[in-house]
Order: sequence, then C-alpha cells, then structure tokens
Amino acid sequence: MKTIGNTILVTGGGSGIGLALAQRWHDAGNNVIVTGRNAAKLEAAIAGRPNMSAMALDVTDADAIAAFAKDIVAKFPDLNVLVNNAGIMSAEDVSAKRDLAQAEATVVTNILGPIRLTDALVDHLAAQDGAAIVNVTSGLAFVPLPKAPTYSATKAAMHSYSVALRIQLAGKVEVIELAPPAVRTDLTPGQSTRDGYMPLDEFADEVISLFAIEPTPHEILVQNVLPLRNAEANGSVPQVLAMLKSL
Repeated sequence: MKTIGNTILVTGGGSGIGLALAQRWHDAGNNVIVTGRNAAKLEAAIAGRPNMSAMALDVTDADAIAAFAKDIVAKFPDLNVLVNNAGIMSAEDVSAKRDLAQAEATVVTNILGPIRLTDALVDHLAAQDGAAIVNVTSGLAFVPLPKAPTYSATKAAMHSYSVALRIQLAGKVEVIELAPPAVRTDLTPGQSTRDGYMPLDEFADEVISLFAIEPTPHEILVQNVLPLRNAEANGSVPQVLAMLKSL
C-alpha cells in the first residue's frame, strides 16, 4: 500500500483507532474521508485538516451502504483505499438464555457491515491504481476473550474473510489485515484508562511505521499483539486464555 497520494475511506473514523490512523494518514499526504454515525465527532475529527472530509454512514444499514457507495465514488472518484474499521464490542453472559439483540448487532456491525461495504466498492477499487482494502480485526481473532465471545468470533470471521479475499483479489486490490491488541480507546467502558492496555498514540505510531514497510505486510501486527497472534503456533493458547479470562 502506498503511504502517500491515496484517497482513503475510514469507517468508524470519528474516534479511537479509526480517528488516530485517519489523521496520521492525512498528515502524511493523503486525502481521507471518515465515516460514522456521530456528526459532532466527525466534524471534530476533520477540523483544521483541509484534505479530510466527513460523511455520515450507518454500517448496519444495507440500503444506506449501497447509497453511500454510489455517493462517495461520485464525490471522490480517486478513492483507492477502504479501511473497514467500524465495530462494536460488549461483554456477554452466555451461561443462560438471554436477549440476543446485542450479539446480533455485533455480528451485523462487525461482519456484515465490512462485507457489504467491500462488495459495494470492490469494482471501483479494482479499477484504481494502488488499490487496497484494510480490515481491522483484533488479537482476539486468534485467542478469544471469554467475556466477549461474539466480538471475538466476529474478528475471527473477518480474519478468515481477509485471507480468502486476498487470494481472490490478488493482482487487483491489496488486502491487508490490521489486528490490534488491547488499546486505550472508548470501545468499551473504562477502556481508555485501563492499565496494561496500549496507549492509542503509541499504537497508531507503530502501525504507521509498519505500513511503511515495502512490500506492505499482509498482516499489520504491533509487538503487543504478537503473543495472541502466535499463541496457536507456540502452543501457548491455554496460558493466553487464562490471562484473558482474568481481565
């Protein structure tokens, strides 16, 4: 993936990882469009950055995604990078029958949203120079967080989807997976100040340095996520699960 001269769409770009990366990509010399459902956060994200734009999008709405794709291609015909970052996470007690509304919302947001948006834009991206799709997954794609089983499962699904997508789009669109560790964001209550979680700026700076490697790695993995990513290969899944269970 090129480091400059792109037109990049970042979903969930009004806060957290999406915002931190969107602003760094902008400041490095790219045009960046951020999306989300909170207009105030989007406007704050682009303030003072002339080559950043904001467009509202609810990734849980299939019709909205279809309309958005047509609109963004018309407004930004040079769009060549899609970053599927929007996601939600919640703790769940699955030990007894429960209301599945939150679990279903997690699946729609974290799996169907990226699949639908990728489908809506793939023909356009395939016609662009330097085209890339970046799917933001998680270290929990490789070892699940027991208290967040649906979230972990959605990220495992997106890891698998990214691997298959990379093969099918080879020679047309570069497919990159970004798998963060636990990062200090507002993804869950209290997470932005939690001890042991990676500071957001430190994470984003390391990610940008990894994107600068030539050729771009298929998986963008900061040092903090390697214990999860390599757990199966190292035979350390039981130990990592025990650590995650204590969180």
